[in-house]
Amino acid sequence: MGMLEGKVALITGAARGQGRSHALRFAREGADIIAVDICADLGTPYPSATPEELAETERLVGATGRRIVTAQVDVRDLAALRAVVDGAVAELGRLDTVVANAAVCVPAMWDRVTPELFEQHMSTNVTGVWNTAMVGAPHLVAAGGGSMILVSSAAGLTVQPFLIPYTTSKFAVRGMAKAFAVELGEYNVRVNSVHPSAVKTPMGSQDVLGIVGEAIEAHPKLGGMFTTLLPVDQLEPSDITDTVLFLASDGSRTMTAHELAPDAGVTEY
Repeated sequence: MGMLEGKVALITGAARGQGRSHALRFAREGADIIAVDICADLGTPYPSATPEELAETERLVGATGRRIVTAQVDVRDLAALRAVVDGAVAELGRLDTVVANAAVCVPAMWDRVTPELFEQHMSTNVTGVWNTAMVGAPHLVAAGGGSMILVSSAAGLTVQPFLIPYTTSKFAVRGMAKAFAVELGEYNVRVNSVHPSAVKTPMGSQDVLGIVGEAIEAHPKLGGMFTTLLPVDQLEPSDITDTVLFLASDGSRTMTAHELAPDAGVTEY
């Protein structure tokens, strides 16, 4: 029997990267999946997810024998997201876990951050996470409890340079997790945040690393703030999935309002 046998999980940003990794591992552990992604051009320096990638997530999860409901929806649209999630829960029967994974990250030196860039991070990384929590929490309460996992970042635990909008948004996610944990605890709903360092996904592509590298060349003193304690520069999506799976499982049933950091020690350097 798998760690999530008979459970249902909602995962945002599920078309690829960490979201797909979570969806596939959860399915292998016995969960049915609600997988959502915007699958549209977000104007980031790395390619946006596509409908074909979401379809591949659906195919991979289906191959495990578990059920999956997919939808192209923008987490910034509360009404649309609620309609999708409510419909999927009605189809699958319940909801036990919410993984708010969808996010954007566009590095820029402070004087190159535009109002539009700042707002993009706030609307997706903060409002989008809040929307996900708001549409998922009522179903967790109805199920008699569950786990909500808000994906923040190492940049939500410690300051990282050239990422002012991203860092601001991820500190907000960290606080949001604690605030939800306080009010949802009486319903046996646990809420924790996860804080990865750089991961091998499109968001961590050479295009993004190139922007950071250019900034480090101009301000070399700040480059050391990206140093890890372990001899790895980027983590695999599966490394983050290990932590997310633990938080979704009964193995973490007494843990709430905490920050878990699969970050190779970057936040301690």
